[in-house]
Amino acid sequence: MKFINQCYVFLLILFCCINSGYAQNTKTDINIVFIGNSITFGGGLSDRVQNAPPTQTCAWLQKQTKIGKVDFRNMGVSGRTSVDILPKTQTEFPKILAAAKSFKNTEAVLVFSIKLGTNDSAVKGPKGAPVSKEDYYENLKTISDSLLSAFPACKIIYQQPIWYSPNTHNRSTYMQEGLDRLQTYGPQLKKLVKAYRKTKPNQIYMGDTKAFNFFKQHYKEYLAPEEGKFGTFYLHPNKEGAHILGDFWGHAIYRILW
Repeated sequence: MKFINQCYVFLLILFCCINSGYAQNTKTDINIVFIGNSITFGGGLSDRVQNAPPTQTCAWLQKQTKIGKVDFRNMGVSGRTSVDILPKTQTEFPKILAAAKSFKNTEAVLVFSIKLGTNDSAVKGPKGAPVSKEDYYENLKTISDSLLSAFPACKIIYQQPIWYSPNTHNRSTYMQEGLDRLQTYGPQLKKLVKAYRKTKPNQIYMGDTKAFNFFKQHYKEYLAPEEGKFGTFYLHPNKEGAHILGDFWGHAIYRILW
């Protein structure tokens, strides 16, 4: 009887070890479609393919032990607003759908990482700007509903827009009015996530909210100086800033998936 009990204990330990090893070796593959504007695109970077925030996000994620293969598509386009992404405009949305369908590994978790709002907040210039916080909410909801309709199992993560200097003025006008408007968008994203918890649980998430203050505090170090109508302004991350922003997004995605 003692021998039988010892065998039972041995088999139980062996079973636990096998399952523990299996769990450690099981990794999740991810496909990510990044939706955004010039910041997502990598505007101003000499080698945006290597240094744009989405590339850095995926490089960070690839180092995590629970993650298998990470594949991505950078669908950031300079000057784009949430209005440009709306399906009815037929501007970027068809391209986004095509990008999401182009992944070879159809078993991977499909994630849409959305960072929109910088151009929406402008006083004038980009399409639809200025976009009120109410319209921003509705635009993001329409985009999200459309993505969920096309890819019912996908996950959508909203990355909060980052800070820009209050004298920002390039081909478009931003200034303090735009910066004030930009800061009304974060609460709208959180409100939208809360609304989706009831209708689409475990599919819509709030991603990074820390990068805004980080770049506000360290803009001269990590945002590129640009010359505008009202002097030197800061809007786009430089190479180091793009790496840091990518890490912020990566941490947010990892936190949500695990």
